[in-house]
Amino acid sequence: MPIDPICGMNVPQTSDITVEQDSGKYYFCSNSCRLKFQAPENENKKERRALIISWSFSIPVLLVNYLFSVPSKDYIMLLLSLPVQFYSGLLFYKGAYQSLRMRSGNMDLLISIGTLTAFSFSAFITIFPGYFPGSLVFFDASVFIISLILTGNYIQGIIELRANEAANKLTSRIPSQVHLVKNREEIKDVGIDSLKTGDIILIKSGENVPVDGTVISGRTEVDESMLTGEAEPVVKIKGSGVMSGTININGAIEIRVEKIGRNSTVGKLYILIRQAAVGKLKIQRLADIFSAYFVTIVMVAAVISALVWYIYLSTVGSALTYEISILSFVSVIVIACPCAIGLATPITLLVSANISSKRFILIKNMNAFDRLSKVNLVVFDKTGTLTESKPSIDRIVSASKSYNTNFVLYYAAAIEQYSNHPIAKVITELAAEKKIKLPEVTNPEENPGIGVSGTINGELVEVKRGENKSQVTIYLSGKRFGDMTLSYGIKSSAGKVIKKFTAAGVKTAMITGDTYAEAKNVGDSIGIYDIHAQVSPKEKSDIIKSYQEKGFYVMYAGDGINDAAAIETSDFGVAVVSGSDIAKEGGDAILLKDDMILLFDLYIIGRATVSKVKQNIGWAIGYNTVLIPIAGGAIVPLVGLGVYTLLPILAAAAMGMSSISVVLNALFLKKSIARKLR
Repeated sequence: MPIDPICGMNVPQTSDITVEQDSGKYYFCSNSCRLKFQAPENENKKERRALIISWSFSIPVLLVNYLFSVPSKDYIMLLLSLPVQFYSGLLFYKGAYQSLRMRSGNMDLLISIGTLTAFSFSAFITIFPGYFPGSLVFFDASVFIISLILTGNYIQGIIELRANEAANKLTSRIPSQVHLVKNREEIKDVGIDSLKTGDIILIKSGENVPVDGTVISGRTEVDESMLTGEAEPVVKIKGSGVMSGTININGAIEIRVEKIGRNSTVGKLYILIRQAAVGKLKIQRLADIFSAYFVTIVMVAAVISALVWYIYLSTVGSALTYEISILSFVSVIVIACPCAIGLATPITLLVSANISSKRFILIKNMNAFDRLSKVNLVVFDKTGTLTESKPSIDRIVSASKSYNTNFVLYYAAAIEQYSNHPIAKVITELAAEKKIKLPEVTNPEENPGIGVSGTINGELVEVKRGENKSQVTIYLSGKRFGDMTLSYGIKSSAGKVIKKFTAAGVKTAMITGDTYAEAKNVGDSIGIYDIHAQVSPKEKSDIIKSYQEKGFYVMYAGDGINDAAAIETSDFGVAVVSGSDIAKEGGDAILLKDDMILLFDLYIIGRATVSKVKQNIGWAIGYNTVLIPIAGGAIVPLVGLGVYTLLPILAAAAMGMSSISVVLNALFLKKSIARKLR
């Protein structure tokens, strides 16, 4: 049975509330969920309004109830509660209605029953105080539950918006205007939407590639790091394929258009990110699973309790037949009101977020912690994650003893300053660090895939990048002048974190767009032997899916746009600090410090957090399990019917005690995590 991607409810395939989008069909339990999927910004604004109104009136209710003694106190709380109950709470009532339509229980139904019963009973005894003398009102409990759970829903909405922003930021790399070549002579700028397969377009130096296609003329180097994660540009000549979203570095090329829009590389990545983000589960569904059964149990218990007392008291001719029956029903419902259940998740996640931030970990999607707690495989991107994101110059060698290495750097940096190549930037940055003043260069020229040349003081200087990516050779008037050796260093924390995960029984793997030989070299150095090399972003996503099909819960750590789909497809995605904006937008967490040990810390925090949430929900259920029979009248044979004058107080105390226990248990999380991270 399909699952509503917004609320997680099962939806029959016969439902007519559907949306076909991103090459898939989605089913919804209600129009409100459909609207939230199609226009999340608008729905998030509605939730924000409801949240502002809810807290604006809930706080005064709490203050009036506990801090002030004013005339007509109950009437004041009744008036203050109305906007919360019937405007802000409307979102839950709609969800409860849809739950009943689908013949299933969820948290919305439990919240609606509990808050409406508490509010209705409180309103009745406020307006008609003589019917149940001495009874307390529950306005504070009703509005507090609505406000608290609305807050959690609003935060979840923001998280979903961020996932959409990540996908939209990816498509923003596609230019709106392209240079269309007509009749091999005329070049005209047109909107990209007017392109069709077979058209010829010109891509100038420095421009983004707008479509997938094949080079028909020209020579250049293209930065494909957004797709492959590898910083080295790729030479493109006639017959070479180019992909949308990549950057043309240093030459003009003409390409024949083959794939446009959603069929292009960027378009497919966009779909992958959206679909992966939509399909994620939420930790709140633990409460929904509980609610599906608990709602039925509570309602049945409340009705049975009321009926038993009605039949019994009618038989003995009691004058309190209706009052006791109603009080029994209300007491069961109010004691079961999900105040502690509503607190169980957010209060624990709040403590967990505080712990994480102090360890330089930014948690963006707390609702993914249920998956993080089950992680048994960590998959790493290589470049920028396990290794440094850009090369460093290991050695400079002069071909002649007459010249020192700074003189080699002097000539190389002077020529490379005219190039956008990543290696050129490293060379010029080193010269700047050494405060080397560069000479004037005439006739600078870049030959894509080969190197850069120019004239200095009447002599031809050439900087050539050979087939070996780690080697650069400088020539002066045709003679070899010096060499530079470059490398991508392995991060010092990479090997340590692999050992920690291995000791914890968690497997590790590597996925990279680089060559297998280079990937194996890195893997052997740090202890990763499950390696996938020379793969595309979509293949990264497919590999993760294949792991998941085998029963693995996958954490993926990456730093680039090429990792965005893999991050979203994984059960828990992590973007490292040096990562691109899109990788950061899409991840469930961000490492704010370039220390891979933080990944293991995050794993420990996730497991401890979910364990604590489950404990808190257990506390809440435990209180309900014990007190529902008491509310139903189990102790009447011992203390008499007079206990029903105290049951409202007992209900309030039960909710208070369950909430306090949940908060205190959550606060112990810090010590629990500290012990495990020693």
